[in-house]
Amino acid sequence: MKVVIFCGGLGVRMGEETQRIPKPMIRIGNRPILWHIMRYYASWGHNEFVLCLGYKGDVIKEYFLNHNEALMHDFVLEGYGAEPEVEILNRDGGPWRITFADTGTRSTIGERLKLVEPYLGGDEMFMATYGDGLTDVDLPALVRTFEASGKMITFALVKPHFHAHIVEAAADGTVQDVRAMDTSGVRINGGFFVMRREIFDWIAPGDELVEETFAKLIPRGEVAAYTHDGFFGPMDTIKDRQWLEGLFDSGRAPWLRVGLDPAESPVG
Repeated sequence: MKVVIFCGGLGVRMGEETQRIPKPMIRIGNRPILWHIMRYYASWGHNEFVLCLGYKGDVIKEYFLNHNEALMHDFVLEGYGAEPEVEILNRDGGPWRITFADTGTRSTIGERLKLVEPYLGGDEMFMATYGDGLTDVDLPALVRTFEASGKMITFALVKPHFHAHIVEAAADGTVQDVRAMDTSGVRINGGFFVMRREIFDWIAPGDELVEETFAKLIPRGEVAAYTHDGFFGPMDTIKDRQWLEGLFDSGRAPWLRVGLDPAESPVG
């Protein structure tokens, strides 16, 4: 199943770094978060990607065109000189098929999705996600839930990561209860979608995918959610990036421990 990744946003809350590079190219460890997202899908056997490019899309193209695996891994160099042979010892990426699609710098998510419709070929189902979030969602379970539902869209329903409080107050303003968001039972859209091709018939010019296209389909009973209680890590702020880097550096990154065993994985 092909995976559409929305990579065109400005990422204004990430500070100065996104003045140089697009948000999906901000690194977690030695790899852009975009690579981590793609590896997550590939670890479940989904190796075909359609990248919806926009702001500084050329940076994403250059990364993959000029990518050198030897710079990221242990390797053996034999025949040092004009034509050396390089053997990568612990390869963890590819073989991936990637379509790079320019979808504009100011397009909505709905418009970006509509523009890449031709690149999905004859596929009746596809997956989609944003270029700034990580998870350990059981992808086959998400797909099975989608297929069993018969609906047009299913998305991962997750607990919010950001720290906030739910406040209940009386009409006169007297606070009656304050509790942490993560104990409240509140759930949000995690941004990991499975969709049927019919979605394209419902995307109007200027539509934001969730706010407008989904809003048309919800009354028709065409949208379902898959509850995920595991890891969800959006990279919305600099603090989020530091948290994700801390998980990666400690060797406890949940998104890297999903799918097939690396020795058996098609990306291994």
